[in-house]
Amino acid sequence: MSDPEERARTLTDMSGTTSQPRPVLWAIVAVGVALSLFQLYSAGIEPLGLFYQRSIHLSFIMVLCFLIFPVFGERPRGLVGWVVDGAFLAASVASGAYLVWNLDAIFSRAGFWSETDIWMGILTVVVVLEASRRAIGLVMTLIGVVAILYGLAGSRGALPWLTDWLPGLMQHRGNSLDRLVGQLYLGQEGIYGLPLGVAATYIFVFVLFGAFLEVTGAGKFFIDLAYAATGRKPGGPAKAAVLASAGMGSISGSAIANVVTTGAFTIPLMKRLGYRPAQAGGIEAAASTGGQITPPLMGAGAFLISEYTRVPYIDIVLVSIYPAILYLGTVYLFVHIVAMKRGMSGMPADELPVVRDVLKDGWQFILPLFILIFLLVQNLSPMRVGFWAILSVVAVAFLRRAVEILVLEPRRGTPATAGRIAASLRAGVRILVEALSLGARNAVAVSMACAIAGVIVGVVGLTGLGLKFSSMMIAFSGGNLVLALILVLLASLILGMGLPVTASYIVLIVLVGPALNQEFGIPLLIAHLVVFWYSQDSNVTPPIALAGFAGAAIAGSKPLETSVQAWKFAKGLYLIPVFMVYNPEIILGGPVWYVIFTGIICALALAAFAAALEGFLFGPMNIVSRLLVIPATVAVFHPSFAVESAGAVGLAAILALNWVRARRPVADAAPT
Repeated sequence: MSDPEERARTLTDMSGTTSQPRPVLWAIVAVGVALSLFQLYSAGIEPLGLFYQRSIHLSFIMVLCFLIFPVFGERPRGLVGWVVDGAFLAASVASGAYLVWNLDAIFSRAGFWSETDIWMGILTVVVVLEASRRAIGLVMTLIGVVAILYGLAGSRGALPWLTDWLPGLMQHRGNSLDRLVGQLYLGQEGIYGLPLGVAATYIFVFVLFGAFLEVTGAGKFFIDLAYAATGRKPGGPAKAAVLASAGMGSISGSAIANVVTTGAFTIPLMKRLGYRPAQAGGIEAAASTGGQITPPLMGAGAFLISEYTRVPYIDIVLVSIYPAILYLGTVYLFVHIVAMKRGMSGMPADELPVVRDVLKDGWQFILPLFILIFLLVQNLSPMRVGFWAILSVVAVAFLRRAVEILVLEPRRGTPATAGRIAASLRAGVRILVEALSLGARNAVAVSMACAIAGVIVGVVGLTGLGLKFSSMMIAFSGGNLVLALILVLLASLILGMGLPVTASYIVLIVLVGPALNQEFGIPLLIAHLVVFWYSQDSNVTPPIALAGFAGAAIAGSKPLETSVQAWKFAKGLYLIPVFMVYNPEIILGGPVWYVIFTGIICALALAAFAAALEGFLFGPMNIVSRLLVIPATVAVFHPSFAVESAGAVGLAAILALNWVRARRPVADAAPT
């Protein structure tokens, strides 16, 4: 059997996340393929109305969720399990079908909902809560339940007795059950609101694009390219991890997925080269988190930021390039410093791929990315761009295989028989089916996170909680911007312990976004970028650092120690957003000379801070130099040009002195 055929069979067998009967696995594949084809149809052929698109998408997603995640977890369903899951599967279909079938009548009622509307709304909310519990965990579900109870509290609410449990600032008038259900199920600010709208359009199409790249071998291509570029340098595998994770971040959309894919190759090599297990796992976790802030996809964040701020998606991508380079450059520098301190060398050339050979074998993966970027620059809708990018992946993969079987293999003595052509076509169909199914399965978690976030957003809008939270934030910070940013960071860390990054960002921006923008004067786009960046910190911040834990599992190190290392290497995640706030020109633009100056001093500050933490750059740094870096870095982040210039001069002097001291022994030894 040929390699494409073997790969196709292997991928097609990977139909679910649990050991389930084969009919269920085939059902998962069938539903996934149907959902992906529906999304492609609505993205590139016939766009659908808001409620049609979102309700059908969510129904498909919930059916997939209940098929993939049985009610009793890994245990066989049994009769009781199938009765429960069968009921939820039927309710998932009914929730969307009712809206699609009765949408015109519902709109004509314009708020005067029928009893059937309310009962279907209650059913849908229950199903969404259960699906979120299975797909993304109990914490998110509990937050949704608390939000619903909060919406029903109040003197005029359906549960007035809950008012006694609320602090004075949190109290509100209350809502009836009909009004709350109408908001969550039949309104545009509930389950079918903006978060799910973005998930059902832009996010899904690009997740599907990533799935097509993944099943055709793009992940291995990016990893091999990173190794070929950096493998010979000191700490080569660690540097390759940084570059490969940035590339994979544009495919997987998940820091944890980045860790387990690139980390399976890079972490063992880092350990072999001399990195401690905890360092190897921490480097991979920090680098993989960088994939979530790296354009063009930025996980799901770029699309959500674009929708919330009404800034074109391509502009979000463009302004995010330099901050992403700064973050990945800081991680890269940490890796280099550790390698130099330990006297590491690169990998032998015979163990590394050659750039020319890697590009020869995988050039087809670069073309779709160029097509994607070109179409974005042409101001096409991101949904339509994703559609054409997916078709380009299929086209180049087909052409590549056609050239191999019809031209290259016959030259090597293998004739292009009808049997071989038919076998390759069958393998191609299997890979196509797997890509469609994998894209749908990969979208389940983010779509359910957006649906349950819609519940929270709907309650926030109905009760005015956002304004109340902003008032509390101003009160706690005393109007001090630095304290306000620290509060946002702490809130994101707490939320991130139980929520996916996308959900954490949505909840945070709804709660603190108005205060950051209106009360503290932070430009809207920068406020969203700050919240989005801080929403990533739960991946690398102890005590619960999910990407760090994944890295520890591969490295065979202690989770907490690995998380501490990840937290250290990811320092740019905390400092760069602050720099955006106090130097908005780096995002919003300004005089060219000042934007360039701002970019240079930010890179200088991050480099000096990394050197001070490790105590090494060109050579060892003494304690005085390391301590002086702190006030100089603070000065660089100051909005005053004179102060930041003085800080930059100070940092440059400290690093220049370190360079001179590192060269002095060599200079002294030269005459002899």
